[in-house]
Amino acid sequence: MTYKEIVTYIEEIPRFTRKHSLDHTREMLLFLGNPQNGKKIIHVAGTNGKGSVCAYLDAMLRAEGKSTGVFTSPHLVKMNERIVLNGKQISDEDFCEVFEETMQAVRKLQDVGLEHPTFFEFLFAMAMKAYDRAGMEYIVLETGLGGRLDATSSVEPVACVITSIGLDHMEYLGDTVEQIAGEKAGIIRPEVPVFFAQTAPGSDSVIEKTAEKEGCFCKKIGKDAYEILGIEDKHIAFSCLNDYYGTTTWKLNNIGLYQPHNALLAMEVMRGLFGENGHPHLWKEALEAVRWRGRMEEVLPGVYVDGAHNISAVKAFAETVEKAGFADAVLFSAVRDKDYEEMIKYLCEHTEAACYIVTQIEDARGTRADELGVVFRKYTDKPVRVIGSVKDAFEY
Repeated sequence: MTYKEIVTYIEEIPRFTRKHSLDHTREMLLFLGNPQNGKKIIHVAGTNGKGSVCAYLDAMLRAEGKSTGVFTSPHLVKMNERIVLNGKQISDEDFCEVFEETMQAVRKLQDVGLEHPTFFEFLFAMAMKAYDRAGMEYIVLETGLGGRLDATSSVEPVACVITSIGLDHMEYLGDTVEQIAGEKAGIIRPEVPVFFAQTAPGSDSVIEKTAEKEGCFCKKIGKDAYEILGIEDKHIAFSCLNDYYGTTTWKLNNIGLYQPHNALLAMEVMRGLFGENGHPHLWKEALEAVRWRGRMEEVLPGVYVDGAHNISAVKAFAETVEKAGFADAVLFSAVRDKDYEEMIKYLCEHTEAACYIVTQIEDARGTRADELGVVFRKYTDKPVRVIGSVKDAFEY
């Protein structure tokens, strides 16, 4: 099969299968030769910040001279983005070869009466095989949805990481932060160290109690563990209120006010893994070089793209916009299964935009632009432009 045919095949998987148990995923990995064995796996769950934390961990691990594989989702442009080896997307050639090996395992799976893996399970298996073929020492795994029943929970980690918790995917994970935290805390394994970002007393307590029950070292990275020093030249600077990091000023190639918390969470994981053998001065250089696409990313001078897609992320976005002092216009779209009215209300109340532009993304889940326009006009007296095409809306 050609690369294009393979991508089409993977994209069509959801049409003929359903989510499976962790035992099903373990069986698939068994037929792949258990590629996860012998790897140091860092497992990352949470509502917001997972991708950023994975990127920061990857950069610091490579700064320490370690070989790394990183598995994240979703992809923005190309499916290869999900499978990264030593900082680079898997090549089309390797993608095709790993696909064929994974298909062989899937056929064996079906021969013993088990179902075809889901889209996410299939890509996860491909990723693990790719990392094994390349001889990676460390693997950073981002959960897809939740944690407890996620395919990535089929392997044994050396560290469990939980980013901030918020209300998202409530039809699957629960309608309170405590219930959602319980699903995310499902990645915790007996006696495996846990590092998590302070969010709210209810969700924090769930994580701490789960870690205690499993006999784990557990470290909460508080919101008061760092101080933001300012935003300058498209970078945010912060210091850590901890003797281990001394008086170092840390910089991130991003202006998101939430990113220092994500970076410090990743730094504390590194500190837990490497202790006195770690090299924070190398981490500093690595963190400053990280560019994480779609997260307060400046794509043109003064034009920022952010993938906030739940209320807690939108609040963080609005806080950053207010701090940075810009918002001539806000271009917005959303999918139907998100609580976009709450997000729109917050944007209108907390961003001083001169106008709002709404559009419809080119996806079956996309919300009609005119529907979004009606909601915006409920909460603002500023001009609201409804432009159906994303391209036309962006050009406007």
